[in-house]
Amino acid sequence: MSEVLGPVVRRGEAAAGPFALEVTPASAGWTHSGLRVLELAPGQSETVATGGSEVVVLSLGGAAGVVVDGAAYELEGRRDVFDGPSDAVYAPRDAEVVLSSRAGARLALCSAVCETRLPAAYLPRSDVPVELRGAGRASRQVNNFGVPGVLEADRIIACEVLTPGGNWSSWPPHKHDEERDGETRLEEIYYFEVADGPSGPGFGLQRVYGHEHAEIDVTAEVRTGDVVLIPHGWHGPSVATPGYDLYYLNVMAGPGPERSWQICDDPAHAWVRGTWPDQDVDPRLPFPGATPGGDR
Repeated sequence: MSEVLGPVVRRGEAAAGPFALEVTPASAGWTHSGLRVLELAPGQSETVATGGSEVVVLSLGGAAGVVVDGAAYELEGRRDVFDGPSDAVYAPRDAEVVLSSRAGARLALCSAVCETRLPAAYLPRSDVPVELRGAGRASRQVNNFGVPGVLEADRIIACEVLTPGGNWSSWPPHKHDEERDGETRLEEIYYFEVADGPSGPGFGLQRVYGHEHAEIDVTAEVRTGDVVLIPHGWHGPSVATPGYDLYYLNVMAGPGPERSWQICDDPAHAWVRGTWPDQDVDPRLPFPGATPGGDR
């Protein structure tokens, strides 16, 4: 893929070989973060070389076998992204990964260019912390499968956010594009899926905007399979339109000296956080299959 992708990548625009989606650091025009989505037919298998990136494999739907340099793991997976967290398999850089599924599966391969080669590992679904974040119409659920303190890794930071229809997430808008006290520089991928309604597919909305040191301007409708690339700038809100629950997978990595997710809120909207203690969390949370244990 020779051309650099734009900030909004529609479903199918970045398909490559066996992958329904392939975002690499080169195709994104940055240095660390990547994501591939592999759709396996029943009985199909694919072999993937991790190269210079560590990779976290999780299910977007279905179960799969994952073999990392000869060590076999069973990814139990889930029915779909709204069916609680998935278990995950961590594969280090410079490894061979064989992915297969008896009944068919859709797998996310989250990746980050890294230097250190760590051991392969399996993270059970029961070990994925589920956080209920925000309150009122800013209530959302976060599955923290790939964050520091949960998954041992060199560079990658990843999580899933589920937002009930009519709610806003990634709110207040925030950024992480500078290395300084209280902020780390991270390139971020948003991969979206939207629940269907009774008449068919739904959609959500995503906003990204710039600041004095970085230009970007995105106000986009997003549907299942779409991606928004965020090299810099304030991002938020992610809006779940009424009637349609919204899911997105966040993959982050960057060149900073430590693996840490530190953000800076847009000062114009940071006051919103102060309103949450006086509001209840949306009673539709958590989504079925998830057990929460976190704060706001």
